[in-house]
Parts: sequence; C-alpha cells; structure tokens
Amino acid sequence: MIRNKDTALKVAEFLMQIKAVKLQPNNPFTWASGWKSPIYCDNRKTLSYPQIRNFIRQEFAAMITDKFGEPDLIAGVATGGIPHGVLVAQHLGLPFAYVRSESKGHGLENMIEGEVGNKQSVVVVEDLISTGGSSLRAVQALKDAGCKVKGLVAIFSYGFRVSDEAFKKAKCPYFTLTNYQTLIEQAMASGFIDESQRKDLELWKEHPDTWGK
Repeated sequence: MIRNKDTALKVAEFLMQIKAVKLQPNNPFTWASGWKSPIYCDNRKTLSYPQIRNFIRQEFAAMITDKFGEPDLIAGVATGGIPHGVLVAQHLGLPFAYVRSESKGHGLENMIEGEVGNKQSVVVVEDLISTGGSSLRAVQALKDAGCKVKGLVAIFSYGFRVSDEAFKKAKCPYFTLTNYQTLIEQAMASGFIDESQRKDLELWKEHPDTWGK
C-alpha cells in the first residue's frame, strides 16, 4: 500500500530516470526463481544520486512517523534495506540494526547485527518486495529476538497477491513509496511504453509464474 500518490509518481519517475527500473516486455529477464519477467528493478542505484537518495530518506521518515509513530529501533533487511535503513535511522535519531538472510556460518553466528533489546518496537526497512519471503524472514527473526515489529516500509512493491496474503498472515502491515501499478502509469504518461506493452505488463502481474511460458 502506498502512502501518497504524488510521492509514488515522483519515486516512479526517479527510478525510470536513473534506469533503476528497466521495462522489457519484448525481451524479458529471468529471475532466480525461474520466473520470466518484463521488469527488473535495482533500487541500489538510488544511492548514487544524492537528490533521489535524500528524497527517499525524507519520505521514508515521514511514512514511518505517520503510520507507526516513533519506534525504538530501525532495522534494515540485508542487503538492499541496509543503506536506506541507516539513512532513516540517522534522520530520526534512532538506533539501527540489520537482519541477514541467514545466520553467519562462523563467529557468533548472528542473524541480527546490532543491539536489539527485548520488547523494543521496530520498523523494518526494505528496498523491494516481490513475494515477501525475504522481508518476512527478517520480520520473524526480529520477533524471535523479542522485538515488537510495528511494520515494514519499502521503496517498491510488485503488488503480488501472494505477498499481500503473506504479510496479512504474518500480521505485519507494510507501506511502500511506490509500486508496480504506479510505475506503469508513469511509464505510459512519459511515453516510455505503449498501450500494447502496458497490457502485457499488467498480464504479467496477474500471472507472474506462468507469464512468458
């Protein structure tokens, strides 16, 4: 769910402007899952552009305050959520920690890095939500550590039904700065795609597991 339509359109515009998002319905990408996809989103590129990076930081901070109040801790999801999480924590003057995709295989074998206290309220920062699996593993790790997870924020979501259902089941509300539908709207308005491509892109969102086969 997006917080603000104007912000969502602006972030979508930024992502296309710096080519963080590539739309190739006629020459699809292959995801690690094996899904064929007409879109590739690399939000890490936003870090190389101070104006965009700062806009995302400010909007994240406003979203967190508006939707969740002030948490005790900001936690980033490795790896994409770490830098943006640090920027937001600094902006809000809050402690920061991050959650690995899995526990280290050596040393202290931590999955969570940083000081995490029992019963701390936490907002999780992620860069992108696809199926929601990696995000919710991080949420569960924080819950297992005794934290109260207020919710999660991300730059972009594909808006798959499977992710919405997974977050609902985990009782973890989430909000994003922009999403797939807004991106398509902005791409059409800017002439980045035509009507036939738009239809193909919307069809993929409804059936991402079988599209292109």
